[in-house]
Amino acid sequence: MTSRRAFVQGTGWAALAAFTGVPAMAAAAPRWAPYRDTISIDALSGSELFYLPEGDPGVPAALQALRDSGMTALMVAPAPQGQFWYTDAAFEKTKREMEAWKAVVARHPDVLTLIGEHGDLERARRERKVGVIFTFQGTEPLGEDPDRIPMFRAMGLRVLQLTHNRRNLIGDGCMEPGNAGLSNLGHQVVERLNAEKVVIDLAHGSQRTIREAILASKAPVLIGHTGCRALVDVPRLVHDAELKLMADRGGVAGIIFWPYLREQGQQTAADVIRHIEHALKVCGEDHVGIGTDINLTPVDVTPNYARENTEMLKGMIADGIFEKGRDPNLLLFVPDLNMANRFEVLAGLLSARGHSDARIAKILGGNFARVMGEVWGG
Repeated sequence: MTSRRAFVQGTGWAALAAFTGVPAMAAAAPRWAPYRDTISIDALSGSELFYLPEGDPGVPAALQALRDSGMTALMVAPAPQGQFWYTDAAFEKTKREMEAWKAVVARHPDVLTLIGEHGDLERARRERKVGVIFTFQGTEPLGEDPDRIPMFRAMGLRVLQLTHNRRNLIGDGCMEPGNAGLSNLGHQVVERLNAEKVVIDLAHGSQRTIREAILASKAPVLIGHTGCRALVDVPRLVHDAELKLMADRGGVAGIIFWPYLREQGQQTAADVIRHIEHALKVCGEDHVGIGTDINLTPVDVTPNYARENTEMLKGMIADGIFEKGRDPNLLLFVPDLNMANRFEVLAGLLSARGHSDARIAKILGGNFARVMGEVWGG
Protein backbone atom coordinates (compact mmCIF):
# COMPACT_ATOMS: atom_id res chain seq x y z
CA MET A 1 0.00 0.00 0.00
CA THR A 2 2.89 2.36 0.54
CA SER A 3 3.42 2.81 -3.18
CA ARG A 4 -0.28 3.40 -3.75
CA ARG A 5 -0.44 5.94 -0.95
CA ALA A 6 2.62 7.73 -2.29
CA PHE A 7 1.04 7.68 -5.76
CA VAL A 8 -2.21 9.33 -4.65
CA GLN A 9 -0.76 12.80 -4.12
CA GLY A 10 -0.58 16.25 -5.71
CA THR A 11 -2.92 19.24 -5.85
CA GLY A 12 -5.64 20.71 -8.04
CA TRP A 13 -9.41 20.44 -8.26
CA ALA A 14 -9.83 21.81 -11.79
CA ALA A 15 -7.81 19.03 -13.43
CA LEU A 16 -9.75 16.45 -11.43
CA ALA A 17 -13.16 17.75 -12.49
CA ALA A 18 -12.05 17.91 -16.12
CA PHE A 19 -10.77 14.34 -15.99
CA THR A 20 -13.67 12.70 -14.19
CA GLY A 21 -16.61 14.79 -15.32
CA VAL A 22 -17.82 14.73 -11.68
CA PRO A 23 -19.34 18.07 -10.63
CA ALA A 24 -17.61 19.80 -7.77
CA MET A 25 -20.74 19.64 -5.62
CA ALA A 26 -18.89 18.94 -2.38
CA ALA A 27 -16.59 21.90 -3.01
CA ALA A 28 -19.64 24.13 -2.67
CA ALA A 29 -21.19 22.15 0.20
CA PRO A 30 -21.84 23.95 3.49
CA ARG A 31 -18.97 23.62 5.92
CA TRP A 32 -19.63 22.33 9.41
CA ALA A 33 -19.09 25.20 11.85
CA PRO A 34 -17.77 23.17 14.85
CA TYR A 35 -15.13 21.39 12.75
CA ARG A 36 -11.99 23.23 13.85
CA ASP A 37 -12.83 22.62 17.51
CA THR A 38 -13.59 18.92 17.03
CA ILE A 39 -11.20 15.97 17.31
CA SER A 40 -10.94 14.43 13.82
CA ILE A 41 -9.02 11.21 13.17
CA ASP A 42 -8.47 9.45 9.86
CA ALA A 43 -7.86 5.79 10.73
CA LEU A 44 -5.62 5.32 7.71
CA SER A 45 -4.12 8.10 5.65
CA GLY A 46 -0.75 9.64 4.86
CA SER A 47 1.17 12.47 3.33
CA GLU A 48 3.79 12.53 0.61
CA LEU A 49 5.81 14.54 3.13
CA PHE A 50 7.05 11.22 4.54
CA TYR A 51 8.43 10.20 1.14
CA LEU A 52 10.03 13.48 0.05
CA PRO A 53 13.67 14.32 0.82
CA GLU A 54 14.30 17.44 2.83
CA GLY A 55 14.33 20.47 0.53
CA ASP A 56 12.21 18.83 -2.17
CA PRO A 57 10.03 21.41 -3.98
CA GLY A 58 6.94 19.39 -3.09
CA VAL A 59 7.42 19.86 0.66
CA PRO A 60 5.70 23.28 0.98
CA ALA A 61 2.52 22.03 -0.75
CA ALA A 62 2.42 18.95 1.47
CA LEU A 63 2.78 21.08 4.59
CA GLN A 64 0.09 23.48 3.40
CA ALA A 65 -2.33 20.59 2.81
CA LEU A 66 -1.72 19.41 6.37
CA ARG A 67 -2.45 22.91 7.68
CA ASP A 68 -5.55 23.25 5.51
CA SER A 69 -6.93 19.87 6.55
CA GLY A 70 -7.85 20.87 10.08
CA MET A 71 -7.23 17.25 11.07
CA THR A 72 -6.37 16.28 14.63
CA ALA A 73 -4.58 13.07 13.69
CA LEU A 74 -3.74 10.73 10.83
CA MET A 75 -2.97 7.06 11.30
CA VAL A 76 0.05 6.30 9.09
CA ALA A 77 1.84 3.05 8.24
CA PRO A 78 5.64 3.15 7.93
CA ALA A 79 6.05 -0.65 7.78
CA PRO A 80 6.01 -2.85 4.65
CA GLN A 81 2.43 -3.94 4.02
CA GLY A 82 1.42 -7.37 2.84
CA GLN A 83 4.72 -7.86 1.02
CA PHE A 84 6.90 -9.92 3.35
CA TRP A 85 6.74 -13.03 5.42
CA TYR A 86 9.07 -13.16 8.38
CA THR A 87 12.42 -11.86 7.19
CA ASP A 88 15.11 -9.76 8.74
CA ALA A 89 14.53 -7.34 5.86
CA ALA A 90 10.95 -6.58 7.02
CA PHE A 91 12.07 -6.15 10.62
CA GLU A 92 15.01 -3.89 9.81
CA LYS A 93 13.13 -1.87 7.18
CA THR A 94 10.35 -1.15 9.65
CA LYS A 95 12.76 0.13 12.29
CA ARG A 96 14.49 2.38 9.75
CA GLU A 97 11.22 3.76 8.41
CA MET A 98 9.83 4.49 11.87
CA GLU A 99 12.94 6.49 12.79
CA ALA A 100 12.90 8.31 9.44
CA TRP A 101 9.23 9.24 9.78
CA LYS A 102 9.74 10.42 13.36
CA ALA A 103 12.53 12.65 12.03
CA VAL A 104 10.06 14.17 9.54
CA VAL A 105 7.69 14.96 12.40
CA ALA A 106 10.55 16.50 14.39
CA ARG A 107 11.56 18.73 11.43
CA HIS A 108 8.10 20.29 11.28
CA PRO A 109 7.00 20.85 14.90
CA ASP A 110 4.79 23.77 13.88
CA VAL A 111 2.61 21.42 11.78
CA LEU A 112 3.09 17.85 13.06
CA THR A 113 3.19 16.14 16.43
CA LEU A 114 3.65 12.48 17.41
CA ILE A 115 0.73 10.90 19.26
CA GLY A 116 1.72 8.64 22.14
CA GLU A 117 -1.18 8.82 24.55
CA HIS A 118 -4.79 9.93 24.64
CA GLY A 119 -3.99 13.37 26.00
CA ASP A 120 -1.85 14.08 22.93
CA LEU A 121 -4.99 14.08 20.79
CA GLU A 122 -6.53 16.93 22.75
CA ARG A 123 -3.21 18.77 22.72
CA ALA A 124 -2.97 18.42 18.91
CA ARG A 125 -6.51 19.77 18.52
CA ARG A 126 -5.84 22.67 20.85
CA GLU A 127 -2.53 23.60 19.19
CA ARG A 128 -3.93 23.18 15.66
CA LYS A 129 -1.32 20.55 14.75
CA VAL A 130 -1.79 17.27 12.88
CA GLY A 131 -1.03 14.29 15.07
CA VAL A 132 0.77 11.25 13.68
CA ILE A 133 -0.32 7.83 14.93
CA PHE A 134 1.89 4.92 13.87
CA THR A 135 0.32 1.65 12.74
CA PHE A 136 1.49 -1.40 10.76
CA GLN A 137 -0.76 -2.91 8.07
CA GLY A 138 0.17 -6.46 9.00
CA THR A 139 2.22 -8.24 11.65
CA GLU A 140 5.07 -9.26 9.34
CA PRO A 141 7.62 -7.08 11.21
CA LEU A 142 6.97 -9.17 14.32
CA GLY A 143 7.96 -12.40 12.61
CA GLU A 144 7.30 -15.19 15.11
CA ASP A 145 8.23 -13.05 18.10
CA PRO A 146 5.47 -11.31 20.11
CA ASP A 147 8.28 -9.95 22.32
CA ARG A 148 8.94 -7.41 19.55
CA ILE A 149 5.64 -5.69 20.38
CA PRO A 150 6.96 -3.72 23.41
CA MET A 151 10.05 -2.73 21.42
CA PHE A 152 7.92 -1.34 18.58
CA ARG A 153 5.62 0.37 21.08
CA ALA A 154 8.63 2.09 22.62
CA MET A 155 9.49 3.29 19.10
CA GLY A 156 6.02 4.83 18.70
CA LEU A 157 3.68 2.05 17.48
CA ARG A 158 0.18 2.61 18.87
CA VAL A 159 -2.07 0.57 16.55
CA LEU A 160 -1.38 -2.77 14.86
CA GLN A 161 -3.41 -4.27 12.01
CA LEU A 162 -3.21 -8.05 12.22
CA THR A 163 -3.33 -8.93 8.51
CA HIS A 164 -3.28 -7.37 5.09
CA ASN A 165 -5.01 -8.99 2.10
CA ARG A 166 -3.00 -12.19 2.18
CA ARG A 167 -2.42 -14.87 4.79
CA ASN A 168 0.31 -14.33 7.35
CA LEU A 169 1.43 -16.13 10.48
CA ILE A 170 -1.38 -14.55 12.51
CA GLY A 171 -4.38 -15.38 10.33
CA ASP A 172 -6.00 -15.00 6.94
CA GLY A 173 -6.48 -11.74 5.08
CA CYS A 174 -9.68 -10.99 3.21
CA MET A 175 -8.40 -12.21 -0.17
CA GLU A 176 -7.68 -15.75 1.03
CA PRO A 177 -10.39 -18.19 -0.12
CA GLY A 178 -9.73 -20.51 2.84
CA ASN A 179 -11.09 -17.95 5.34
CA ALA A 180 -8.98 -19.35 8.17
CA GLY A 181 -9.20 -17.63 11.53
CA LEU A 182 -6.57 -16.72 14.11
CA SER A 183 -3.61 -19.07 14.45
CA ASN A 184 -2.21 -20.08 17.81
CA LEU A 185 0.42 -17.39 17.31
CA GLY A 186 -2.38 -14.98 16.46
CA HIS A 187 -3.98 -15.57 19.85
CA GLN A 188 -0.63 -14.93 21.53
CA VAL A 189 -0.20 -11.68 19.59
CA VAL A 190 -3.69 -10.46 20.50
CA GLU A 191 -3.01 -11.19 24.16
CA ARG A 192 0.34 -9.37 24.04
CA LEU A 193 -1.13 -6.37 22.20
CA ASN A 194 -3.75 -6.07 24.94
CA ALA A 195 -1.07 -6.30 27.62
CA GLU A 196 1.14 -3.68 25.93
CA LYS A 197 -1.76 -1.27 25.33
CA VAL A 198 -1.59 -1.33 21.55
CA VAL A 199 -4.91 -0.92 19.71
CA ILE A 200 -5.83 -3.89 17.49
CA ASP A 201 -7.04 -3.14 13.95
CA LEU A 202 -8.82 -5.87 11.97
CA ALA A 203 -9.12 -4.12 8.60
CA HIS A 204 -8.28 -6.44 5.68
CA GLY A 205 -9.03 -9.51 7.80
CA SER A 206 -10.96 -12.54 6.64
CA GLN A 207 -14.40 -12.98 8.16
CA ARG A 208 -13.17 -15.61 10.62
CA THR A 209 -10.03 -13.67 11.53
CA ILE A 210 -12.14 -10.62 12.30
CA ARG A 211 -14.69 -12.53 14.38
CA GLU A 212 -12.16 -14.59 16.32
CA ALA A 213 -9.93 -11.59 17.06
CA ILE A 214 -12.89 -9.55 18.33
CA LEU A 215 -13.75 -12.39 20.69
CA ALA A 216 -10.14 -12.97 21.74
CA SER A 217 -9.38 -9.33 22.56
CA LYS A 218 -10.03 -8.08 26.08
CA ALA A 219 -10.07 -4.49 24.75
CA PRO A 220 -12.20 -2.82 22.05
CA VAL A 221 -10.83 -3.21 18.52
CA LEU A 222 -10.95 -1.18 15.34
CA ILE A 223 -11.83 -2.17 11.81
CA GLY A 224 -10.15 1.02 10.77
CA HIS A 225 -10.84 1.28 7.03
CA THR A 226 -13.62 -0.79 5.55
CA GLY A 227 -17.23 -0.63 4.38
CA CYS A 228 -20.50 -2.51 4.68
CA ARG A 229 -20.68 -5.81 2.83
CA ALA A 230 -24.46 -5.73 3.05
CA LEU A 231 -24.31 -2.88 0.51
CA VAL A 232 -21.53 -4.23 -1.75
CA ASP A 233 -20.65 -7.92 -1.54
CA VAL A 234 -16.87 -7.89 -1.92
CA PRO A 235 -14.34 -9.61 0.38
CA ARG A 236 -12.67 -6.37 1.44
CA LEU A 237 -15.81 -5.18 3.26
CA VAL A 238 -17.32 -6.50 6.50
CA HIS A 239 -20.59 -8.34 7.12
CA ASP A 240 -23.18 -6.86 9.46
CA ALA A 241 -22.72 -9.72 11.94
CA GLU A 242 -19.07 -8.86 12.52
CA LEU A 243 -19.77 -5.12 12.56
CA LYS A 244 -22.36 -5.62 15.28
CA LEU A 245 -20.13 -7.96 17.29
CA MET A 246 -17.34 -5.38 17.13
CA ALA A 247 -19.71 -2.63 18.27
CA ASP A 248 -21.20 -4.73 21.06
CA ARG A 249 -17.68 -5.07 22.49
CA GLY A 250 -16.93 -1.36 22.23
CA GLY A 251 -15.05 -1.14 18.92
CA VAL A 252 -15.24 1.26 15.98
CA ALA A 253 -15.37 0.70 12.20
CA GLY A 254 -14.03 3.38 9.84
CA ILE A 255 -15.59 3.87 6.41
CA ILE A 256 -13.09 3.77 3.54
CA PHE A 257 -13.07 6.10 0.49
CA TRP A 258 -12.11 3.43 -2.09
CA PRO A 259 -14.15 2.14 -5.07
CA TYR A 260 -15.33 -0.80 -2.93
CA LEU A 261 -18.17 1.48 -1.86
CA ARG A 262 -20.15 0.66 -5.01
CA GLU A 263 -20.41 -2.27 -7.39
CA GLN A 264 -19.62 -0.28 -10.54
CA GLY A 265 -18.72 3.28 -11.40
CA GLN A 266 -16.79 6.00 -9.62
CA GLN A 267 -17.50 6.28 -5.90
CA THR A 268 -18.67 9.67 -4.62
CA ALA A 269 -19.42 11.39 -1.32
CA ALA A 270 -22.95 9.99 -1.56
CA ASP A 271 -21.53 6.45 -1.42
CA VAL A 272 -19.41 7.31 1.63
CA ILE A 273 -22.52 8.63 3.35
CA ARG A 274 -24.55 5.56 2.33
CA HIS A 275 -22.03 3.28 4.06
CA ILE A 276 -21.77 5.55 7.10
CA GLU A 277 -25.54 5.55 7.50
CA HIS A 278 -25.80 1.78 7.12
CA ALA A 279 -23.03 1.32 9.70
CA LEU A 280 -24.88 3.67 12.05
CA LYS A 281 -27.98 1.45 11.81
CA VAL A 282 -25.98 -1.71 12.50
CA CYS A 283 -23.46 -0.44 15.06
CA GLY A 284 -24.90 2.71 16.59
CA GLU A 285 -23.41 6.18 16.52
CA ASP A 286 -20.72 5.37 19.11
CA HIS A 287 -19.04 2.82 16.84
CA VAL A 288 -18.60 4.45 13.41
CA GLY A 289 -15.66 6.52 12.13
CA ILE A 290 -13.74 7.25 8.93
CA GLY A 291 -10.59 5.60 7.57
CA THR A 292 -10.09 6.95 4.06
CA ASP A 293 -6.98 4.93 3.07
CA ILE A 294 -6.15 7.95 0.90
CA ASN A 295 -3.32 10.47 1.13
CA LEU A 296 -4.30 13.81 2.59
CA THR A 297 -3.01 16.08 -0.18
CA PRO A 298 -5.58 16.64 -2.97
CA VAL A 299 -4.77 14.91 -6.24
CA ASP A 300 -3.96 16.72 -9.48
CA VAL A 301 -5.15 14.31 -12.17
CA THR A 302 -2.66 15.12 -14.89
CA PRO A 303 -2.51 12.96 -18.05
CA ASN A 304 0.54 11.20 -16.60
CA TYR A 305 -1.29 10.53 -13.33
CA ALA A 306 -4.28 9.16 -15.25
CA ARG A 307 -2.04 6.74 -17.20
CA GLU A 308 -0.28 5.52 -14.07
CA ASN A 309 -3.58 5.19 -12.22
CA THR A 310 -5.06 3.06 -15.01
CA GLU A 311 -2.04 0.75 -15.08
CA MET A 312 -2.16 0.37 -11.31
CA LEU A 313 -5.89 -0.45 -11.37
CA LYS A 314 -5.31 -3.03 -14.12
CA GLY A 315 -2.74 -4.70 -11.88
CA MET A 316 -5.12 -4.70 -8.92
CA ILE A 317 -7.88 -6.21 -11.03
CA ALA A 318 -5.48 -8.91 -12.23
CA ASP A 319 -4.52 -9.63 -8.61
CA GLY A 320 -8.16 -10.02 -7.62
CA ILE A 321 -8.19 -6.96 -5.35
CA PHE A 322 -10.94 -5.60 -7.58
CA GLU A 323 -13.22 -8.00 -9.41
CA LYS A 324 -12.91 -8.64 -13.15
CA GLY A 325 -15.00 -6.26 -15.20
CA ARG A 326 -14.17 -3.21 -13.11
CA ASP A 327 -13.35 -0.02 -14.99
CA PRO A 328 -9.53 0.39 -14.79
CA ASN A 329 -9.94 4.16 -15.15
CA LEU A 330 -11.55 4.50 -11.72
CA LEU A 331 -9.84 6.77 -9.21
CA LEU A 332 -9.08 5.35 -5.78
CA PHE A 333 -10.09 8.57 -4.04
CA VAL A 334 -13.54 10.19 -3.89
CA PRO A 335 -13.57 12.90 -6.57
CA ASP A 336 -16.01 15.23 -4.84
CA LEU A 337 -14.05 14.98 -1.58
CA ASN A 338 -10.71 15.70 -3.22
CA MET A 339 -9.67 18.51 -0.91
CA ALA A 340 -7.47 18.70 2.17
CA ASN A 341 -10.40 19.60 4.43
CA ARG A 342 -12.46 16.64 3.20
CA PHE A 343 -13.63 15.80 6.74
CA GLU A 344 -15.04 19.31 7.13
CA VAL A 345 -16.88 19.03 3.81
CA LEU A 346 -18.19 15.54 4.63
CA ALA A 347 -19.37 16.82 8.01
CA GLY A 348 -21.31 19.57 6.24
CA LEU A 349 -22.99 17.01 4.01
CA LEU A 350 -23.91 14.85 7.02
CA SER A 351 -25.29 17.87 8.82
CA ALA A 352 -27.40 18.77 5.78
CA ARG A 353 -28.91 15.27 5.97
CA GLY A 354 -30.05 15.90 9.54
CA HIS A 355 -27.30 14.24 11.58
CA SER A 356 -26.72 16.01 14.88
CA ASP A 357 -23.53 17.86 15.72
CA ALA A 358 -22.86 15.39 18.55
CA ARG A 359 -23.16 12.41 16.20
CA ILE A 360 -20.95 14.02 13.54
CA ALA A 361 -18.26 14.74 16.14
CA LYS A 362 -18.24 11.07 17.11
CA ILE A 363 -17.94 9.94 13.48
CA LEU A 364 -15.16 12.40 12.64
CA GLY A 365 -12.92 11.13 15.42
CA GLY A 366 -14.55 11.09 18.82
CA ASN A 367 -15.26 7.36 18.63
CA PHE A 368 -11.69 6.49 17.65
CA ALA A 369 -10.37 8.78 20.40
CA ARG A 370 -12.52 6.95 22.95
CA VAL A 371 -11.10 3.54 22.01
CA MET A 372 -7.56 4.91 22.01
CA GLY A 373 -8.12 6.36 25.45
CA GLU A 374 -9.47 3.06 26.77
CA VAL A 375 -6.52 1.12 25.41
CA TRP A 376 -3.61 3.56 25.80
CA GLY A 377 -4.60 5.41 28.92
CA GLY A 378 -3.22 8.90 29.47
